[in-house]
Amino acid sequence: MPHNELTIPAILPLYPLKDMVAFPYMVFPLYLDEPELALFRAAQDQYDGFVAVSFPRKEPQGSDILSTLHEIGTVCRVTQIKKVSGGRFKVTLEGINRIRLIELERVAPYPLVQAAVVREFVEKGLVSEALVQSLIGLLKISLSYGKPLPDDVMKMIDYIDNPARLSDLVALYVNLPQSDLQELLETVDPLERLKKVYVHLTNEVQKLQVHGEMKTELNKRVGKNQKDYLLREQMKQIQEELGEEDPRNADVADLRKRIDEAEMPEEVRKIALKELKRLEKINQASPEYNVSRTYLDYLAGMPWSISTEDSLDISKAEAVLDEDHYNLKKVKERILEFLAVRSLKDTMKGPVLCFVGPPGVGKTSLGRSIARSLGRKFVRVSLGGVRDEAEIRGHRRTYIGALPGRIIKEIYRCGSNNPVLMLDEIDKLSHDFRGDPSSALLEVLDPEQNFSFQDHYLDVPFDLSKVMFITTANQMDPIPGPLKDRMEIIRLAGYSSEEKQHIANRFIIPREIEENGLAKTPPGFTREGLIKLIREYTREAGVRNLQRTIAQVLRKLAKEVTQGKPLREQITPEVVAELLGPRKFHDEVAAESDRVGVVTGLAWTETGGDILFIEATSMPGKPELILTGSLGDVMKESARAALSYVQAHAAEFGIPDGVFENRTIHIHVPSGAIPKDGPSAGVTMVTALVSLLTGKPARRTVAMTGEITLTGRVLAIGGLKEKVLAAHRAGVKTVLAPSRNRDDLEDIPENVRQELEFQFIDEAAQAVAAVL
Repeated sequence: MPHNELTIPAILPLYPLKDMVAFPYMVFPLYLDEPELALFRAAQDQYDGFVAVSFPRKEPQGSDILSTLHEIGTVCRVTQIKKVSGGRFKVTLEGINRIRLIELERVAPYPLVQAAVVREFVEKGLVSEALVQSLIGLLKISLSYGKPLPDDVMKMIDYIDNPARLSDLVALYVNLPQSDLQELLETVDPLERLKKVYVHLTNEVQKLQVHGEMKTELNKRVGKNQKDYLLREQMKQIQEELGEEDPRNADVADLRKRIDEAEMPEEVRKIALKELKRLEKINQASPEYNVSRTYLDYLAGMPWSISTEDSLDISKAEAVLDEDHYNLKKVKERILEFLAVRSLKDTMKGPVLCFVGPPGVGKTSLGRSIARSLGRKFVRVSLGGVRDEAEIRGHRRTYIGALPGRIIKEIYRCGSNNPVLMLDEIDKLSHDFRGDPSSALLEVLDPEQNFSFQDHYLDVPFDLSKVMFITTANQMDPIPGPLKDRMEIIRLAGYSSEEKQHIANRFIIPREIEENGLAKTPPGFTREGLIKLIREYTREAGVRNLQRTIAQVLRKLAKEVTQGKPLREQITPEVVAELLGPRKFHDEVAAESDRVGVVTGLAWTETGGDILFIEATSMPGKPELILTGSLGDVMKESARAALSYVQAHAAEFGIPDGVFENRTIHIHVPSGAIPKDGPSAGVTMVTALVSLLTGKPARRTVAMTGEITLTGRVLAIGGLKEKVLAAHRAGVKTVLAPSRNRDDLEDIPENVRQELEFQFIDEAAQAVAAVL
C-alpha cells in the first residue's frame, strides 16, 4: 500500500534516536535490549505497528522528553522484531512520512506523543523536472566514479519522478553531517529540499572527481612501479643465472657486514641498522639514496673500538724526541710525564697541550715527533682562517652536500680513535654570521665533555677522550678565555745563536743537501761560516729564514757544479759573502756610539724578541709631551708616567731647575710603521728622559726592560727569555731587568747567560745609574 494511503494514528509511541536521522522510505535497524522492546511490541499490538522517531537537539534532562527533541521527526512502521546473539533484539523500521510532534501524552512505561502528519504538495513544473533530471544525472556521474548504490535504489532512480521522494533518497546517499540531514528533514517544501540536495550532491561529485583524478594518477604510478619491480626481478634472475651480483644488493650486504664488524655502541648500532633498512627501500636513482649511503659509510667506517697501542718505553720515546728536536726540555719532559702516567694506568684522558711561540721554532713538527714517540697516528688540522662553526661540528644531513666536521673526518681517515690530533694556528680562528668555531671547540677540547662529542652530521655521540689534542699559536691574546682555560700552555721561546748552530748542523744542512742534489759530494759549513749566516743574513726567533738561506747557498753551489766549476768543499765566511752578497743585518748596538737621549730597550713581539731604541729630544715651545712611532695606548701612558716621575724627582737626577718650562719634549720610537704597545718600556723612557735633560750620553751596550710606576718602582714583565735572546743577537753586553723576573733566568740557555751581564733592579734610579 502506498505511504500516502496509510492511516496513521494521532497518538504514537515515541522513540528518541541517538545517532541518526530517519527519512521517509528509509529502512533501518535498531539493536535493543529487552527492557526497550516494550515500546515496539506495544506499537505492533495497539498502534498498527507505527512509532514516532526524532533526532535529539540536546542531551535528555528530566521528564520533559519533547523539549530535547527536534519538532519534525518521522513516523516509522515496525516491520520485524528478531532476536540476535548476546540476548539482544533487532528491530527493523521503515520510514513512512514526516510528522510534527505536538504534545507529550505520558512518559511511563514508554513515552506517548500526539503527532500530526506533515502533508507535502508537489507542483510539477519545468524547474522541478529540470532539478530531478539534474539530480539523476549527478547520481550517475557519481556512480561512474565508483560510488555504488544498493541494487534496489539503482532500479528506482530512473522511475522516480516525485521530487519529494527523490530528494529524500538522495539525502540518504550523500554523506552529510547529522545537523544537515535534520535540516533537510525539516525542509517541508519538496522543491526547496530538492535544491538543497542538488547543492550537496554537486559538492560530493566534485570531491569524487578530484579523488578519481588522484586515483588515476596513483594507478599510473603504481603500474610503473610494478613494471619496474618486475623488470628488476627479471634482471636479478638473469644476474643469478650468469653468476653476477646486483650492485645495490652488494652495497647493502657490504654495509651490513661493515656495521657488524665495527663494534659500535649499541645505540649507534640501532640507528645504523634502522638507516640500512631505509636504504633498502630507496630507489637507487633517487638523490636520497646517495645521502643515506654516504652517511652509513661514515658510521661504519668510524673507529669506534680501534685504537693503536701506546709505546710505553720512556727511554725510546726520549730518544725519538731528541732525534727530531734540539733542546725544548719542557715539552719533552711533559710528554715523558704523560707516558709515565699512561704506563701506570691503563685508561686516562688525553691531555690538551697548547704550544705558544714565534713562527719557525718547530711547534708543528713537534706534534709529529710526539705521535712517533707514542706510537700513535698523527693528524693535523689547520684552523687558520676557519670562520664557519660547521667546519668543526659538521653540517646537518638535511642540507645538500652535508659532510662531517674536520675533527670527525680526520679521525675517520686515520682509522684510530686515539691519534695525536694537532689543531694548528688556533689563534687565527675568526667568526662571522655562520657561527663561532672557537665556541664549537670548547666541547672538543674539554676532557669532561668530549667523551660524548656529537657531530651534527653523524648525530650520534663519539668518544674523543682518548685523543691527544695539541694546539699551536703564535700569541695567546686572540684565543678566547674559556678556550684558553681548557688547554695546558707550554711556551716555546726563540733560539739563541748557539742553538741555531746545533739545529742547522743536525737537521737543516743534511736535509737541504739531500733536497738540492748534493748528497754524493756534500759540502761542509765551517763554524765561522754558519755564524756569519745566522748573524748577518737572518734575524728571527725561529729557523725558517735560516733554512731558506742555507738552501739558497746550496742552490748556488749546485748551479756551479752543473756549470763544471770546481766544488767548494768548505763554506767559509768568505764563500758566504761571495754567494749571498752584502750582509742584510747589522748589530744595531755594536755599530753605534753612545748618544744623549737614546737608550736601548727590549721588546717582545709575536715573532720573538727584538731590541727597541727610545729616542728623546726637546725644543723651545709650550710645555707638552709629543709621542710618535705608532705607539699603543698602554705605551703612551707609560711615557706620561715616566715624564711625571722624572719631573717629580728632577733634583735627585741632577736636572737643572726650570728646564721643563717653555720646553716641548718629544719621545720617538723608530720603525714608525710597526705598531708597538705594552708597559715594559717604562724604565727605558725614564732613562732616555734623564739622559736628555742632564746631557749625559747613555751606554748603547746596556739594554733594559721593566714597567714603571709613578713612584719609580720597577714591576715584572713577560717574555724575558725572548727579550734576552734578542739582546744577545744584537750585541748587547748588559741587560737590566726587574728583580721579580730573577727566576726567569733558568729558562735562558747557559751560553747566553755566560756571555751577558745581568743586573736586577727595583727602582728606576738604579737603571739610570747603570746606564748614564
